[in-house]
Amino acid sequence: MNVEDQEEREAQALGWDAIDEQLKGIYGDQEPKHYGTMIPYILGGPDPLDGISAYLRAEPVPHWHFVTYGFSELYEKESENVEESGYGFELTFRLRKLDDEDEPPAWALNLLQNMGRYVFGSGNTFKSGDYLDANGPIALEHDTRLTALAFIQDPELPEIQTPNGSVAFLQMVGITQNELEAMQAWNTVGVLTEALSSGLLPLYVTDLFRPSLLDDAELARKLRQGAEREGSSTGFLFVDQLGWEEKKGLFRGTSYTLVIGAKQASVISQVLPGRALKERALRLSSRDTLVVLRQGDQPGVQQQESGIELVLSEEAIRELSTRLSPVAQEFKLSSFKDLTVKIVRTEIKDQQGRVVDTIG
Repeated sequence: MNVEDQEEREAQALGWDAIDEQLKGIYGDQEPKHYGTMIPYILGGPDPLDGISAYLRAEPVPHWHFVTYGFSELYEKESENVEESGYGFELTFRLRKLDDEDEPPAWALNLLQNMGRYVFGSGNTFKSGDYLDANGPIALEHDTRLTALAFIQDPELPEIQTPNGSVAFLQMVGITQNELEAMQAWNTVGVLTEALSSGLLPLYVTDLFRPSLLDDAELARKLRQGAEREGSSTGFLFVDQLGWEEKKGLFRGTSYTLVIGAKQASVISQVLPGRALKERALRLSSRDTLVVLRQGDQPGVQQQESGIELVLSEEAIRELSTRLSPVAQEFKLSSFKDLTVKIVRTEIKDQQGRVVDTIG
């Protein structure tokens, strides 16, 4: 596609116009700060999103309301899916405005473009209820506890129908590590909805400097109750450090060792009861092995082609979830004599491969 073709294409931006019309319902004639791309992605530019608009908002707290243009089909219809426009969504992001800010921070624009690179590069999409562990601060230049992102429908922007199909507005929300674990133990929408109702997370605005939502005792109690009542929606966990060993003894029979990284130990401890005690399996997967944990009357191990299935009694499930912690250690379960659990240290590395932290 040459420049002339691109200009003609942009002149028929029916999908873009539909998004603008939806935003007028909130912001009227406010002219947003808009950040377009110098060279379109399809012409070799580095940024996959065609543009990002940022609206200034005073209530309920001063914040920037970012909206992307590019995950959906902004111009002519190209995909074969007639129901959805492009990937079927655009991202929004509400960020608490600092007192001395006149312009939206560049890191937030880069974060949204990075989400575009992830989706365009992998083909993986987002939906309400998803989460993404950033494995570090979402804003590297700030001292923040927010190290992950959650996704939920923007509370002010319902799904729209455009000439190219439907478009949902998914809001990214910055969350802490223990909030992520609470979402894994229950579900993302439940945690965020309770936080919104409590007044602790108005309009799901991301505030880099807020404390953890779980510091509020009443909210933490409600989240525990939700997990106990409904169980966990997390049926799969990717675990970097995961393995198992089989040892056949001459007199004692076969014994097994389950190896887990310290970083994932506390997450598994919270998710396991909400899965296995609700008669739902929990699948732990690394790049080269799979461990399935499920409840059964008699503890046992069933070998599979890609890994093992551990059958745990209710007593074993409760004991394992209680003893799993982010500390390098090795222990046996009193209710499963043939199983040893080994927790090993986890090294956190930056993008250059340098160790920046150790867990365990």
